[in-house]
Amino acid sequence: MSVRVKICGLRDQATIQAMDGLSIDEVGLLFAPSKRQVSKETASLLIESIHQIRNDRDARPDAVGVFVNASLDEMAAILAVAPLDVVQLHGQETPAYCAELRRRFPGTAIWRVFSIRPEPEADSSSPEADEAEKRLAPYAGVVDALLIDAPGGGTGQPFNWSVIEAYKRSADSFGLPLYVAGGLHADNVQELLHKYKPHGVDVSSGVETDGQKDIEKIRLFVRRVREA
Repeated sequence: MSVRVKICGLRDQATIQAMDGLSIDEVGLLFAPSKRQVSKETASLLIESIHQIRNDRDARPDAVGVFVNASLDEMAAILAVAPLDVVQLHGQETPAYCAELRRRFPGTAIWRVFSIRPEPEADSSSPEADEAEKRLAPYAGVVDALLIDAPGGGTGQPFNWSVIEAYKRSADSFGLPLYVAGGLHADNVQELLHKYKPHGVDVSSGVETDGQKDIEKIRLFVRRVREA
């Protein structure tokens, strides 16, 4: 199966519209406090644009909302205005929270993010690798995908990739796709794909110039993924 591509941190309709025809599977919008944060009203307009474009397979990308420790009421208020296809959870959201989210919003997929310590604090024999199954197992059955990222997300900093194998093995055992984020860009994504073969990749700062999404960098990143 072809690796999935998510472009995260979009804030304007023009860039989304310029992605029409590119081999992109998901477009991410940030609701958590950050320099890329959007309001639910802005998100509603951006989702309209996301649902109007098509990728190279004539399918529309999914709109993904990124959250950190939002309450269920906050989530409900946002989803009432911004019809997201996926919610991506970057905080300390528990399996019970995910199960309740799934019960209340059955049409919305749930992705759970796990932070990995940045280099050189982790290695293949560290608890980050040894505890992959222990961290992921409680979420089997209550989420639809898993993602590993550097702490904070959207920082442009990679984590030690040597732990990916353990996380992918665990994700596979639970029948869940694993996305990798954190410091990805056009010059390193092929190495990641060749070595670890994740189900998907997620990029934000790696396709920016001076803090703004750069459509040429997006095109190059997507091309490098598809050439891998």
